[in-house]
Amino acid sequence: MKGQVMKTENTEQNIIDENKIYSILHKGSKYSSQEILDILKSARDLKGLNMDSVSALMTVEDETLLNEIFKTAKEIKNKIYGQRLVIFAPLYVSNLCNNECTYCAFRAGNKNIKRVALTQEQIQDETLHLINEGHKRVLLVAGESYPQNKFEYILHAVDSVYKTKHANGEIRRVNVNIAPLDLAQFKELKKRDIGTYQLFQETYHKATYKDVHTKGKKADYDYRLTAMDRAIEAGIDDVGIGVLFGLYDWKFEVLALLQHTQHLENKFGVGPHTISVPRIEPAGGSSYSLNPENAVSDSDFKKLIAILRIAVPYTGIIMSTRENSELRSETFALGVSQISAGSRTNPGGYSDENADAQAQFSLGDHRCLDEVIKDIASMGYFPSFCTGCYRLGRTGADFMDLAKPGDIRNHCDPNAISTFMEYLMDYASDETKSAGLKAIEKACKTMEPIPAQRSRKFIEKIKSGERDVYC
Repeated sequence: MKGQVMKTENTEQNIIDENKIYSILHKGSKYSSQEILDILKSARDLKGLNMDSVSALMTVEDETLLNEIFKTAKEIKNKIYGQRLVIFAPLYVSNLCNNECTYCAFRAGNKNIKRVALTQEQIQDETLHLINEGHKRVLLVAGESYPQNKFEYILHAVDSVYKTKHANGEIRRVNVNIAPLDLAQFKELKKRDIGTYQLFQETYHKATYKDVHTKGKKADYDYRLTAMDRAIEAGIDDVGIGVLFGLYDWKFEVLALLQHTQHLENKFGVGPHTISVPRIEPAGGSSYSLNPENAVSDSDFKKLIAILRIAVPYTGIIMSTRENSELRSETFALGVSQISAGSRTNPGGYSDENADAQAQFSLGDHRCLDEVIKDIASMGYFPSFCTGCYRLGRTGADFMDLAKPGDIRNHCDPNAISTFMEYLMDYASDETKSAGLKAIEKACKTMEPIPAQRSRKFIEKIKSGERDVYC
């Protein structure tokens, strides 16, 4: 892998240093307003921030300085990702789980949940529904155990998604969020041509992790934390990390995310392709989820998103439908670059609205994909269903080499326009199509000459009947 460096054995002790985090948090309050402004000025060169600078930004409460943080995050996002928003849908195939996670509806001790593992035919039905909505990429999700405890179930599920096609539609990239695997299993997953392997540590605070994960393989903090090392060593170039905000102090978690990021960069030369920022939402059968002790306010939530964008400028920041539509829209300008849309978090929930398998957590945004696309376009953004980088090998270090200086836009903007045009031609309502065409025209006018030329060329190809056009 390009950019990969010598590997060494790692445990949680030298990935997450809690003493260092607490030390940095303690001295963060000593930063002056001018020092905050200086940090933001240096951040605009897209080099990211160290832990001390991130800690300093997290202490900011002054409205004027907060606005400067938000302004800086917006500038950095626009330099790298522009006005595009990557769109995907989660595809839950199973809620079988042997773990006891106090915040989750899928926990083993929840006896009020109907356990379901979709058959391969049902997975194809779910996929067909998503295709007919206009989706091109999905995140395959499963509870952390499988039918007959056979990992092959997941491999077959990925195959089932890829082979399902209808009219002009298909899922072009399957990303995967499943339990940590051993090295051999990760190699098998890689052979299935997946995109990103995603896994959340949930909380990096070890004592809290132990308190909320009481049984099952997930109780092993270290095995989960080192999963990304095994995934990359198995050849999976792109990995996605995240925290379930609300389990512990958000400031600690942000610095721990940065430590994990720095570990991956130092060991492999490649940081996380994505960072997800879910907050705890009510989950059936979980009293813990109804009143989390470390709940993150909306104002702190927006601040941490902006700080993550500034600190790790190249990463894709993912916002799920846990949040309501208004808050989601606000975060687009703060650094969010990928969103789920039209989501269901229960197995079978797409093809059968009355499916009685319980959802993993409550949703805040219940809009269908077409409504989300219309609103995005009306706000001046343009959605992207693109999967070109995965199929052209622009992954791992090769993607980072283009993303860090902002050069990836020369490829991603035209590809986003191409896939957006496909959506408008094949799936959009008349109202959404009208808003979308205006957004495309506006986007082309503001692009640099080369990507603008590519975009207009792709648009004409899509109009003439071609599909899956990318560079």
